[in-house]
Amino acid sequence: MSGRNVFTLLEETARVCGNAGALHQPSGSKAGGGHRTYSWNEWLEASREIALGLRRLGLKNGEIAGILSETRAEFYIVDLGIMGAGGVAGALYTAYPVSELARNITSIQPRFLFIEDAKLWQELADAIRTSGGAFPSEVIVMTGSPVEGTRGLADVQALGQQALAENPEEFKQIQETISPSDPAILYLTSGATGEPKMSLTSHAAVLANADMAPIVLPITPQDSTLVFLPSAHIAQRIVLEIVPMRMGTPVWFSESLNKLPNELRTIRPTMFLAPPRVWERMYATIQNEGKRYGKTKQKIFRAALKLGIAATRLREAGKRVPLHMAAALKMADRLVYRKIRERLGGRIRIAASGAAPLGRELAEFYSGIGMPLFEGYGLTEAGVLCLNPLGHARPGSIGKALPGVELRTADDGELQVRTPCLFEGYYKDPAATRSVMTEDGWFSTGDIAESDADGYWYITGRKKELIVSSNGKKIYPSRVENLFKVEPVINQILLIGDKKPYVTALLTVNTAQAQSLDVPVEKAVQEAVGRVNQQLADFERIRRFRILQHDFSIERGELTPTMKIRRSRVLENYAPLLAELYLGKEEMH
Repeated sequence: MSGRNVFTLLEETARVCGNAGALHQPSGSKAGGGHRTYSWNEWLEASREIALGLRRLGLKNGEIAGILSETRAEFYIVDLGIMGAGGVAGALYTAYPVSELARNITSIQPRFLFIEDAKLWQELADAIRTSGGAFPSEVIVMTGSPVEGTRGLADVQALGQQALAENPEEFKQIQETISPSDPAILYLTSGATGEPKMSLTSHAAVLANADMAPIVLPITPQDSTLVFLPSAHIAQRIVLEIVPMRMGTPVWFSESLNKLPNELRTIRPTMFLAPPRVWERMYATIQNEGKRYGKTKQKIFRAALKLGIAATRLREAGKRVPLHMAAALKMADRLVYRKIRERLGGRIRIAASGAAPLGRELAEFYSGIGMPLFEGYGLTEAGVLCLNPLGHARPGSIGKALPGVELRTADDGELQVRTPCLFEGYYKDPAATRSVMTEDGWFSTGDIAESDADGYWYITGRKKELIVSSNGKKIYPSRVENLFKVEPVINQILLIGDKKPYVTALLTVNTAQAQSLDVPVEKAVQEAVGRVNQQLADFERIRRFRILQHDFSIERGELTPTMKIRRSRVLENYAPLLAELYLGKEEMH
């Protein structure tokens, strides 16, 4: 029954890397470099103790233990402890309102819940009490002091130490009861196109994904990564927790998004994964700062960026960069590109974008400055599926299928996949599971896709988000929305127009960029819309738009924790404003 499981990966790496630093958690002070470092051996020992402690508290094989915590060293340690005990690690998105978290807890009904600190537990307990839900019987506080009715993480570890002293073979005996086909992780889908679902993934599926890494993501113990994405998301869990654990690559945890720019400069990671929203903000900041230069420097700055993009397009077309352009690129690198890369630490060799689609123009910008973004593609239900080959990224593409992954398109263009990383099914929802599986065993992704002759895949839209105008024209909003990612004044955009005579949009503005403008914000936005409209067919063009006074937010249910817009919730929240957009004569922009 026993076999290789996720905990085995940690054991394998600890045998090789031993006392080298594995996890670097900000300590909140400058003492000792401002980080608490756990070696691979310390990580292994702590997770093993938690596993044994959980078994002493009654955790059974296949039982779900919830984790409600920001991404931090203690999360990684607890995550492996739960899986090492034969349990199922179910992480929750901390960014969601407490009332929604209470609903998640009520749906899962875990007996065990690890929570970041006592303050968060007190808020959650009030929400669960208000909703009439059941409380977990074992609440374990991961940092700080526990409160009445909870335990500290150290208390669970002490139980594990006691178990190990009484029976040194106990952990090995537990491992022998875990089968590769057993569930290891309970994921929550992001809920971008509907209410979040819960997805069960086996040890074997996680291991299959991790074992693809040496072929497509060659990182080593000499590399490092800086992480900040929520650990409930599969991109963070697989690419930035499980894969570095398999490859022996040390992980540094960000203290906060506000401190991320400075952390990039001081930690200087060699691999960095971020969603498009982060790359967009970096781009907007770079463009905004370029405007502060004198006229001569501004001219050099703009010319350098234009040159880099032109070179990128030549390479993508399989053409050689002319000698005169190559010489100019060297000059541009010294004067402009290198300075931009140094702001990100200057050592990033794998800059990846994931968790949402990346615009082609944005990808061309980063490729042009000598730091190409390697866009990938994955799903909660099917793991990481595609990645642009390192050194051969194609802007706008999600890359090629990973080894062992099969892709095809249905008659309507929907991407379908077959992979050893496929989930076991939606938790307690067999009907939903059946709805996404074909009769011959392929998973239907909900994404519309196409591939080129070289095997690169491109996502053109979401099936559920397709806009069909009243005259029958089909518009994929993500394709149009992606064109705005290189318009610094635009922060967020949502296209509207299903069953309507023309396309409209809701927009939010980049505040920092707006403050630096020489023209009114409305005029700058109208000019940005006009530039995008020039790239569109007549039926796709935005005829009217409204600028919102605030950004879409997670708190109002308009964004997922990875910053994807939940279209249906936005349409619901702004229904009166949307009605105004279709009153009277259409405005041409």
